[in-house]
Amino acid sequence: MTNTAPEPRGRRRARRAAPWLAAALTMIAYCLAMAVQGTYPFGGRSRAVNDLGNQFVPFHAHLRDLMHGDTSGDLLFNWSSGYGTPFLADFFTYLTNPFSWLVGVFPRDAVELPVFLVTLLSAGLAAGLMTVFLGRIHDGSPWLRALLSVGFGLSAWMISDGFSDPMWMWGMVALPLMGIAYDWCLGRRRWVVGSLAVTVCWAGNFYTAAMATLAMGLVLLVRVLLDERPAGLRLRVLGRAAAMTGAGLLLAAPVLTVSFTASRLAQPAPEAVFRGRPGLADYLAHLIPGGLTGRVPHISVGMLALLLIATYPFIRRVPVKERAAWLGLTALIAVSLIWKPTILLWHGLALPNGSPYRASLALTAVLVCVAWLALARRPRPAELLGGAAVVLALLVGVSTTRYMTRGPWILAAGGLVLLALLLALHRYRESRRVRRGLTVALAGAVLLSASYGVLSTTQIRDAMPWWKPKRTYDAQSRAAYEQLRTTDAWPASRTDPGPHSFAANDPMLLAGQGGRYYSSYLPEATADTLQRLGAGWYIEGRGTRSFNDPVGRAIMGVSSYLVKDRGPDGFVQRSASAPPVVTLRPPGTPLDGAAVRDDTVFARQERVLGDRLYQVPTMARVGAEPAPTTPAAPAGRGWAVGGDAERDGAATFTAVCAPGTEAFWYAPWLRGTVTALGRTVQATGSYPMTSDPLLSLGTVPADGRIAVRVSPAQRTVLPEHPLGCLDRAALDRTVRQLRHTGPDRVEASGHGIRATFAPGAEGTAVLAVPAVPGWLCSVDGGPARAPRTLGGLIAVPLADGSAQLSCSHRTPGLRLGLAASGAAAVLLLAVGAVPLLRTRTRIRSRFFRTPSRSQRS
Repeated sequence: MTNTAPEPRGRRRARRAAPWLAAALTMIAYCLAMAVQGTYPFGGRSRAVNDLGNQFVPFHAHLRDLMHGDTSGDLLFNWSSGYGTPFLADFFTYLTNPFSWLVGVFPRDAVELPVFLVTLLSAGLAAGLMTVFLGRIHDGSPWLRALLSVGFGLSAWMISDGFSDPMWMWGMVALPLMGIAYDWCLGRRRWVVGSLAVTVCWAGNFYTAAMATLAMGLVLLVRVLLDERPAGLRLRVLGRAAAMTGAGLLLAAPVLTVSFTASRLAQPAPEAVFRGRPGLADYLAHLIPGGLTGRVPHISVGMLALLLIATYPFIRRVPVKERAAWLGLTALIAVSLIWKPTILLWHGLALPNGSPYRASLALTAVLVCVAWLALARRPRPAELLGGAAVVLALLVGVSTTRYMTRGPWILAAGGLVLLALLLALHRYRESRRVRRGLTVALAGAVLLSASYGVLSTTQIRDAMPWWKPKRTYDAQSRAAYEQLRTTDAWPASRTDPGPHSFAANDPMLLAGQGGRYYSSYLPEATADTLQRLGAGWYIEGRGTRSFNDPVGRAIMGVSSYLVKDRGPDGFVQRSASAPPVVTLRPPGTPLDGAAVRDDTVFARQERVLGDRLYQVPTMARVGAEPAPTTPAAPAGRGWAVGGDAERDGAATFTAVCAPGTEAFWYAPWLRGTVTALGRTVQATGSYPMTSDPLLSLGTVPADGRIAVRVSPAQRTVLPEHPLGCLDRAALDRTVRQLRHTGPDRVEASGHGIRATFAPGAEGTAVLAVPAVPGWLCSVDGGPARAPRTLGGLIAVPLADGSAQLSCSHRTPGLRLGLAASGAAAVLLLAVGAVPLLRTRTRIRSRFFRTPSRSQRS
């Protein structure tokens, strides 16, 4: 029988205030740890480690530019990066945490502060929502729920994994929010609001939302199993939850269709290798807070929760069936995190690059649930001591692991204070005043232990070379930003922030329009085009580079660029003679697919620019085979170096070029040094991870002879013709000709570009933009069609006398997602309208019903 008695006012106030307490304690503890460590914004140490510096700070800077209208692109397309690339999938994946949008109210050079707030506020909101959810699975003190929720908000996953990926932090919010939505299904209420909650979770970050949905789906199964209602009603609960989840996903369909389509079109990720399960002791050690080691699930939720989890099996007030169900669920998820088939299930059937244990987030939520189910039953002293004995046995068992450094031992010792407070709470359970004092003391202990756990883990991480912060916003990068803004000439030409590098997404961090771009959605077409034209890549093409040579810059219409310098700014800006971004090639220019020979990077660059620019000499090898071989290697036919033929691993080649030309070297997969013309350059290639760009060797001397000494770090194969000698005068003539025949006017919109030519133009218009899927072009207002390509760039044949070319990018997958989302919106409106119609019908039948015969008589 349902209890309909009104809730006491004091209890209602506590229930409403407890989530705020959890959020406040979580954020205060985290800030306190950052302040002690001297980490931004409380000190000089940058937070921009790993992808936080390479991706998320630049992405948030770009988002701010979009919000203020300070960039050339829009939400659909990014003109800044990769010489033009789709952006909506990046936005949906990296920037839809609602707290990310706070970046718009901060100055651009303070963008790292709102990025910090994304982490901080997400953790606080997650702790607050977890406080609410715990009250749904069992009644009890709201204040104690809040203290346990702090352990979730500052879990080891958050400290070690989530903090550097702001979009993943929304997964912490999604877990309790999905739990609350499924709780409404148990009560057969708020189906529409629950569907909207699902949408909020998936739209905020679909990657972690999938984990949250699976985890809370399993929690719902346990709760349904323990429900005492008839089987038919329990099945209807599951059906209601499934329908709610489906409706919420359909409403968020644009996020999914755009992101999945972009992922399918993206450069394939490096193959991830599962290196095996962690040892049992190493895994269990991570239940204790304050430490950090390598590839092990980060699952700690604090000593208070650990003590209560260990106590749960001993609590006699908890039915055996309930204990078995919840502990079984915990064990199931724990095992699933380290078994490859279920790792794939947690991560969308793809083994992630980096840590394979990102789904540890799910286990932290379940652990807090179990801890609350123990604490809500007010465990007796004997039961608490039994749990303490289990924790002690755990400490003994893991004492020899690498994880058990100073921090975990200090926090484990601090667990004695927590145990004493729990025992005192039981002893003085009848005294409200004493209980309040003890609860305040427990809150202080939780705050200090949580803060020290963050501090200890952070100190360990900061000592690791891998976590060295990237340079994002400092005096040099701000100077670079101002210089690029001053010389910006888009869309007439590009101002490239490369090849100098502050982070892996400099064009978004610093403004300008460059080739550097690092994203999971970097199109395969972009990576292949830029690499084949000599720009290079890293992470197997998931990150592209700006061109490092004058021909490549001319191809992309780069009129100025930054290079590294020893001056006070660390860089210098140089100008280049560049054609416009849209150029015209003469009739008969062979486009991609035609029978052309361009088996060297020099030939490919010449074909795209439409003129002969290089002299490619035949090389001779000194003291070895006179001709190249055809070994099994990525370079195909070429020169094998680094083998037994050379005593020191080096090889020397000779060639002859025209005096005064500039020698360029292209061996993309070579790692080592190349010495020629009195200069030694470092080659950093490694197949297939890193592709080096064209490297300048210097000016060819008067006798035309070039001796090249290659010292490889490992056996590799050089291309058959790695050397090309550039005629600068020929390049200048070609650029002048392209300017002369180019359009009279070039205009760019957020995701489109338009060029107006002089009357009578003929030939092929070439846009210096990689031809990624989604581009449609029309000539003189005619039908929009997919363009052809020249060297991977957009190419559109013009009819005789054409005057105007217009191209725009349509995001693949967006229309399908919008259609599905519209259908879901109609469904939700219809379902939401049914109760209103029923209420209106009841009112009308009550006040306007026809009287019966007896009433009329």
